[in-house]
Amino acid sequence: MHIREYVEDDLDAVFRLRKVAFNSTERPERLVRPGTHGLVAELDGQVAGVLSVGAFGQFYGGAAVPMGGIGGVAVDGAFRGRGVAAALLDAAIGVMREHGQPVSALYPTVPTFYRGRGWERAGRFEWLEIPMDRVLSVPRPAELIASRPAGESDLTALRDCYLEVARTIDGMADRRPPRIDLSKVLEMDLVSVLPGPDGLRGYLTAKREPGGDMGRLKVFDLVGVDLDAQLNLLASLKSWAGTLEAIDLRVVDPATVDLLGATPLRYSVQTSTWMLRVVDLPAAVAARGWPRTGDLAVDLEVVDPHAPWHAGLCRIVASDGVVRVEPGGSGAVRMHARALGPWFAGFQNTHALRRAGLLEGDPADAVALDQLVGSAGVPRLADFF
Repeated sequence: MHIREYVEDDLDAVFRLRKVAFNSTERPERLVRPGTHGLVAELDGQVAGVLSVGAFGQFYGGAAVPMGGIGGVAVDGAFRGRGVAAALLDAAIGVMREHGQPVSALYPTVPTFYRGRGWERAGRFEWLEIPMDRVLSVPRPAELIASRPAGESDLTALRDCYLEVARTIDGMADRRPPRIDLSKVLEMDLVSVLPGPDGLRGYLTAKREPGGDMGRLKVFDLVGVDLDAQLNLLASLKSWAGTLEAIDLRVVDPATVDLLGATPLRYSVQTSTWMLRVVDLPAAVAARGWPRTGDLAVDLEVVDPHAPWHAGLCRIVASDGVVRVEPGGSGAVRMHARALGPWFAGFQNTHALRRAGLLEGDPADAVALDQLVGSAGVPRLADFF
C-alpha cells in the first residue's frame, strides 16, 4: 500500500469514492484547496481510500491550539477489509505533526474505529428546536440597538465579534482563513449586524429552508458580546411569529439558551459528538491556555503506539504560570492515547477516565491533572467539517 498527499489529478477518483460513501452529488471544481491537505491510499495502482485534513485552530483556555480537522474518510468498497482507512489515519497522525497541528478533531461515523487510533469523544455540536412561543417570551432588552444588513466591509468585524465570544468557550474553532472563506457568510439569506462604538456588538446569520407547512428558519450564528446584544438578536427572531412554529438554532454560545433563552422543560436537540486526539503532547500543552494554579507536577507514562514521539515517561509541570511537558519522571499515572483528548479538552476528569480503563495509578497523583484543566462547561464546536 502506498500513502501519499493527493493532487489535483486525483479529483475524479476521490469524488467517486465520496459519492459512494457519503451520497455526494456535487462534484467540486477543485480538490486541492488552501488550508486543506489530504492523503490517498493506493492499492494495485488504484486510489483505494482518501481523507482530508483541514487547518483550524481550536480554543482551549482562551488560546487557539492548531488543530487538524479530519474529514471525508472514504474507502472503495472493493478494497475494504484490507486496512486502508487505518493506514490513512496512521499516516495522517504523522503528517499533522509535521504541519504543526498538535491536536486533531473529527466527527465519527464509526467511533470504535477511531478509538483504535487514539481519538475519543471530547465535546458536542448541537442544534436546538425552539418553539416560537418560547422565543416570544424572551425578556426585552434594556437598550434597543438598531441592526442593519451586513456587507463585505463587515467581514473582518464579523469574525472579530465571533472570536471575542468563541475564545471563551473551550473547543470552538477560530474559523481561520484560508480554510474558512469569510465571504461565504454573505450567501446566507439573513445576515444582520449590531454596530457598536468599537466594532460589532453582535450579529445573526440564518437561512430559510424547506420543512413543514411554512418551511424552517435555521439560525447558524447568534453571537452577542454582551447581554443587550444577545437580547436584541433574540428579539429580532420574534418577527417570525405567525410564519413559523419554531426556529432551529445552532448553539454557538451556550449562555444564549442556558441563561437567557426560555427553553421549555423538554425540547428537541440534535446532537453530534466530536472526537479529539492529542497528536503531540508537549506541543499541545505549550499551545493551550491554562487556568492559574500553584506550582505542581504530574509524572506520566503515555501509552500511544501510533504516536511514538510522545509515548513513554514524561512530566507535566506547572511553574511560574507556565505549563510544559518535560521528559523523564516515574510514570506514576499511566494514560492511554484515548485519555489524552478528553482530558486536554476538559470533557472528562481523571475519575471518569479511570472508570473507562484509560487511566491508571494513584488517584492522589492524578488529581493534579484535573486541577490543571479547570474545566468550565462542555467543550463545543459550531462548525462541521
